[in-house]
Amino acid sequence: MTHRETDHPADRPTSPPPEVDDAVRAELVRLRESIDNIDAAVVHMLAERFKCTQQVGHLKAAHKLPPADPAREARQITRLRELAESANLDPAFAEKLLNFIIAEVIRHHETIARS
Repeated sequence: MTHRETDHPADRPTSPPPEVDDAVRAELVRLRESIDNIDAAVVHMLAERFKCTQQVGHLKAAHKLPPADPAREARQITRLRELAESANLDPAFAEKLLNFIIAEVIRHHETIARS
């Protein structure tokens, strides 16, 4: 069995229907493979980010600091919104994404503080 055969079906690029022109089909496959690679990079970058925030959580717990830092969070949201605008990404979407990540980080910090 090859590695490809053991992959999850959602990990495999999907093919356009057979009636689609070969050039369009090839372009769709190329773009979808790029999207898959970007998604993998995003997951790996998030994993690295969480490794760092776990270290922050341990440092905060060791020094009895609160799990959340609202002032830092506000600065990060402002910074990310500005980065999103300069990248032509919807700043509201970027803020929602960061808020989701921040909530998960705080949850991790609370868990670390309890342990």
